[in-house]
Amino acid sequence: MSRKPTDSSGISFTALYTGAVWHRYGLSDDTLATEKGRWLYHLMTPFEAASKAAIGGNIRTFLLQRHLIIDHLIDQAIRDKGITQVLEIACGMSPRGTRLRQRHPLIHMVEADLPDMAGRKALRLLATGRLGDHHQVTPIDILAEHGEYQLETVIDRVFDNTEPVIIITEGLTSYFSVDVISNFWRRLAAAMAKRPGSIYLSESYYQPTQPLLNTTLKALGSLLGAATRSQVTFHFQTDEQAREHFRSCGFNATTVHNPRSWYGVLPIPESRGEPMVRVIEAGC
Repeated sequence: MSRKPTDSSGISFTALYTGAVWHRYGLSDDTLATEKGRWLYHLMTPFEAASKAAIGGNIRTFLLQRHLIIDHLIDQAIRDKGITQVLEIACGMSPRGTRLRQRHPLIHMVEADLPDMAGRKALRLLATGRLGDHHQVTPIDILAEHGEYQLETVIDRVFDNTEPVIIITEGLTSYFSVDVISNFWRRLAAAMAKRPGSIYLSESYYQPTQPLLNTTLKALGSLLGAATRSQVTFHFQTDEQAREHFRSCGFNATTVHNPRSWYGVLPIPESRGEPMVRVIEAGC
């Protein structure tokens, strides 16, 4: 996301690719599939195959691992804690909002992204009659410090602020340096603290300790950074480092989920060796 709230063309590149992955693996439907996304999917296929052969996992593996674990944790929070408000920031062409409303028709689902992407998403959902009082799409800019796109303004406007909220950022945080994204996390923790019982779900890619893998992922990060005009960053190296950092940002309880713990429990692909992605579950 850019400081200019109307400029979403960079990260939209990966949003469209991710949307194509969801569609290819049966998690989405034709409504959210795009021609550019399909083109990117085919373009990336040789790289993805080489990556899986060389390091035991690829972007698609990590995408599916994080997405399905986050979905499970959302379902768990709705079922066990009775949370009925859900905000997905940087929603892109994610099918999550539609799938959640199908499984949990009583929830209030809000999808949010920069104005250009939010507009694209809203038009596609409107065409199928999926939007309404309890399923909305709204613009947001997580770096905005004032105005209608500001995080705090959006949350206050779209939700009952006496009730907890599940907030998701999937495929967003690695496009910012740890200093920049930590400011967002601190603001998010403060907003959630006003709504006790709220839950934040995100993912983090770890800096690998193996030299060859580290070099490979740095090169991939540079490639994605150039494509999205952003600063791709691997923020942490260990689960404890991640937990401590989220604690320092104001979250009072943080669980770090390793995909290996979900092998055989959820229908997620398995990495050869240690997965490079973690799912962060933080509460206030």
